[in-house]
Amino acid sequence: MQKDSFLKFKNTIKKANNIVITTHWSPDGDAMGSSLALYNYLLQLDKNVKVVVPNAYPEFLDWLPGNKNVIIHQKNEAKVEKLIKSADLIFTLDYNSFKRIEKLGLLLEKATAPIVLIDHHQQPDNYATYYFHDVAACSTCELIYELIAGMGHKKMIDKKIAACLYTGLMTDTGSFRYPSVTAKTHLVLSELLKTGIVPADIHSAVYDTYSYERLKLLGYLLSEKMEIVKEIPAAYFAITESELKRFNYQKGDTEGIVNYPFSIKGIKVCALFMESEGYIKISFRSKGKIDVNKFARDHFNGGGHINAAGGKSIQTLDETVTKFTTLVKTLF
Repeated sequence: MQKDSFLKFKNTIKKANNIVITTHWSPDGDAMGSSLALYNYLLQLDKNVKVVVPNAYPEFLDWLPGNKNVIIHQKNEAKVEKLIKSADLIFTLDYNSFKRIEKLGLLLEKATAPIVLIDHHQQPDNYATYYFHDVAACSTCELIYELIAGMGHKKMIDKKIAACLYTGLMTDTGSFRYPSVTAKTHLVLSELLKTGIVPADIHSAVYDTYSYERLKLLGYLLSEKMEIVKEIPAAYFAITESELKRFNYQKGDTEGIVNYPFSIKGIKVCALFMESEGYIKISFRSKGKIDVNKFARDHFNGGGHINAAGGKSIQTLDETVTKFTTLVKTLF
């Protein structure tokens, strides 16, 4: 755990007027939840604050309070460059390496403003001025709650902020079923519920907005594309770009699919390989002490958590899958 004092954060934020919040490539519920929770909090402090994401994110997160003001770097490169240059303070949320934000990382490398890292992934790079880093946290949203409360502003957590935080807590814990969930997590949840948010409504907004094609894709993957590695308790999906187009793939349609093989008795490792944007996007999941973070870092240009990590490959889909089926045996 690596944390600077709340007093340092309070003084740093107090001095800043132009603040930029960034999060990782292909933002998920925790990335957008933590970014927009912090955004809505800083607005209450009368700060000029912008949320910048490297690329687009799933439509099922569009309802989050503040979403309409999010700036996508891929579509507004000149505007984002100007914002970074004029920033007094920059936050990097839910990632700990500039490699996770592609071209946006090149701008942050040149930034003169202090950088605050808030994250729960392992092995952060040494680029920030201030760190609020805790691998024991279930999500970055849990850390944002802790930051706001630690600054003495818990009463400023309104329904907008609470909805954002609940979304990140829910999505990054598999609806509160992963081992990362602790007593502290539930204490945070109880405080968020006091604002009047309705958990069922948030769950529905995130998980009950799938398209017909998304469900057809899920059925296809489960019936035709799920493979079990011989003699190893590991399973994987490998899907081509043409197959995704067949089901009118939209960003977010494969969210959570990597976890489905865990419902098979004995499966300890799951992987999803997907052709996307000129490379192979990879998701790894594991149970117990099987470290897919190290596995992703060592072999697939990625990283994350012990039981949940991502990576990418510039090899073909078949070559990447062959590499995985050969190396996954080293995890057992």
